[in-house]
Order: sequence, then structure tokens, then C-alpha cells
Amino acid sequence: MIVSLMLAAALATTTLTPATPAATERVLRVYSDNIENLVRNNPDGTCTRISGPDHLTSMLVDDDGATGTSGVRAPDLLIVQQVRGTGQATAYADQLSAKFGHPAGTFKAIVAWDDPEPWGGSHHCSQQELGDLKKKQTNAILYNTRTLSLAGTSKYWSAGWLKPGTAYDNGAGCTLYKPPSNDDGAAYAYKWKRTSAIAAKFTIKETGTTVFAATMHLPEQNGKNACAGAGDTGIAGSGIHVGADATSLMNSSAIRVIGIDANRTGIAPATLGGFGMTGYGAKATMGTKKIDYLFVKGTVLPSSVDHTVSGTKSNHLALYGFISY
Repeated sequence: MIVSLMLAAALATTTLTPATPAATERVLRVYSDNIENLVRNNPDGTCTRISGPDHLTSMLVDDDGATGTSGVRAPDLLIVQQVRGTGQATAYADQLSAKFGHPAGTFKAIVAWDDPEPWGGSHHCSQQELGDLKKKQTNAILYNTRTLSLAGTSKYWSAGWLKPGTAYDNGAGCTLYKPPSNDDGAAYAYKWKRTSAIAAKFTIKETGTTVFAATMHLPEQNGKNACAGAGDTGIAGSGIHVGADATSLMNSSAIRVIGIDANRTGIAPATLGGFGMTGYGAKATMGTKKIDYLFVKGTVLPSSVDHTVSGTKSNHLALYGFISY
């Protein structure tokens, strides 16, 4: 009888303790996507407006890379390109909060330009009202205030480009893509604001671990001629560069993530190796081309879908990395 009681007590002890590892799972969930102002261009010249909740459902995945399951958890960082400004970014952040049953303001947005001026014409939409929704473009980082504290933001920095008609020779002819060297003409006067990059540093509340995140969108011209600034082809000839303020934040951060629509194929996973970062996801992200990249310094969990979400409701497929810490 005494032996039976002791055995029962031992079994009770072993069944109570093992639940702890799951409860203390430490994973930073990061996504990056060019959301195209939540307007998708179709092959026939029409466009389709996508709601924020529908886009989020199509992009967020569980640990097996599947969308729409009960295993999908709230992201910690959502790096986005091509939003209309603070208004759209905040509304999208509030929709993300609501999706997981949290109050508005749980997710906050850091935006390169609060309200960029419009540029361009139809933006390849046969319905002008949808083309108009794509006329304001900038970049943002959304973060989860339940898990992350904001520790600092960088000033925006400009992309580089080769102005049409300029000779190119290993960076010669390249300049910063901002006034006065941006696109000519009133219709394109403010197009450069869509390529303004911004970065931020965070602290994971549970552990104090420091995290750096940046969002970038490079001009279309970077596809043919890599330009990061005056006479500069960028890191490893990619057209990528990181601003001085952002570099300071990055150098003081343990985990580092950069999400980029580079408008350029063939950027190798080791391109940002000098920052201790590796690129994740090798699949095409826009049609047959891979032009979007997610670079991470940290321990990234394996992905059965190559860190690329095929059903993303955008012209660009989302990339993700779940980072253990």
C-alpha cells in the first residue's frame, strides 16, 4: 500500500512538471511582404482591392507553414512595403490586433512617411479608382506591443538608382534616388518616397533580447543596374545599403531582420553575411521571379514551405521566419 502511494505520488509529479517547456516557448514570429496598398494587379489589366483581414489570413502561417489553421499565432514583427502612409498602416495594424482578439493599438506602426504625396497615373489598373489607391506609397514596420518594446527608430534613408539615359559602369552614374535626381515630371515628382527605408530597434519584454528590423523597397531600375548611392553598387553588388542611423541600431542588436522588395533577382542568401545575416526563402515571390528577400541574424526554425507563403493575396508572396531566442 505504501509502495502504491509512493508510485502514485511519483507519477503525479512527472505529469505536472513536463508542461513547462511548451509554456516557455520563445519564438519571434517575423513576416515581410509588399502589400501593394492592398490592391492587386490582375493579368487582364483589372485590379482587385483586398481587405486587410483577408490579406492577413492569406499570409500568416502556423509552425507547419499552413494558413488559416488554429495554430496560427500573432506575429511579433510585420515588415511591409507599399502602404499609403500612417493612416493605412494604423488601420492594418488594428485589423491585425482584432484578428487575435486584442484591442486596437496592440500592434503599432512605424512609417517612413506619414502622408506621402501621390504620383503616377492608373498604376496599371483599368479601374481608375483602384489605381488612385496606389498613388501614395511608403514603407512601414508593424510590431506587437504585447511582446516588444520600442527602443529607437532611425531616420529614413534613400535608395539609389541609375537615372534613365545615364551610362553605367560598375556603379558609375549611380546616385541617390531623391530630389533632385529622382524621376522627372510632375506625375513622378514624389515617386522616390516609395523607396524610403526605415529601421527600428526593439527589446523583447520577456528576456530583454534586442531586435533590429528594417524595411526597404528599391526602384525598378535596380533590376538591371545595381545602385545604392553615388557611384555605389551596394552590398555585394545588390543595390542594398543600410543608412548610418540604422547601422547604429543594428550593431547594438542581437537579432536582426531586414525585409526588402529589391526589384532584383539573384541576390544570394549570403549577401548580408557581413552583418551576420542569412537570406531565407528561395522560391519566386512575384510571378516567376524572386525579387523579395528576408534576411535574418538569429536561429530560424525550419520551414516546410521554404519560408514563402504561396497563397498571399498580393502581387508579392510573403516571406516569414520564426526565430527562436
